[in-house]
Amino acid sequence: MSNVGAGFRLVRAGWVLVREGVVAALPGDELFGLPKFGWRVARLFTRRRALAYERGDRLAKAVVRLGPSYVKLGQFLATRPDVVGNDIALDLAMLQDKMQTFPQTEAIAAIEASLGRKVGELYASFGEAVAAASIAQVHTAETLQNGVGSRVAVKVIRPGVRRRFFRDLESYFLAARLQEKYIPSSRRLRPVEVTQTLAQTTKIEMD
Repeated sequence: MSNVGAGFRLVRAGWVLVREGVVAALPGDELFGLPKFGWRVARLFTRRRALAYERGDRLAKAVVRLGPSYVKLGQFLATRPDVVGNDIALDLAMLQDKMQTFPQTEAIAAIEASLGRKVGELYASFGEAVAAASIAQVHTAETLQNGVGSRVAVKVIRPGVRRRFFRDLESYFLAARLQEKYIPSSRRLRPVEVTQTLAQTTKIEMD
């Protein structure tokens, strides 16, 4: 696990959250000391156009920029209001697990590499993607058995998504360890254990 690489990715994520106005939308008036100073500085670096959006919309835009693993992180934290608070959990619950599709050629290559057979041998027809989420996308296809055609849905994992999730999980674990170390009051929430649960859940989904 590379703490340096994870640290850089955390810094990038923080910058995106600042630029999209997510940090500025937090209730900073309740803060004091260094955290409040950081909140004020974040407001100075917020994109002007981001100020026109509600907090939930700012979160959605930031997550889209950060990538699929952050969509999953947001959806997971939406189920943990004890960790992020009720208001933030409600905003995160609005995140839509809808992503842009990746090219059909890449989907076909992934299927053939996984199953060791040509798509034309597996399906009578293989259509374009009809839906795409953070981990995979779905294609319609048709199989033939004893001359009878059956419509099926084929779920294809995004190329490189396992590696991307693994790298982002490193950043999540680093953030959780730093939180436990430097914010003693957060230890009761067990952020490292929460991150471990996220990692296990994601691993199951990608199996």
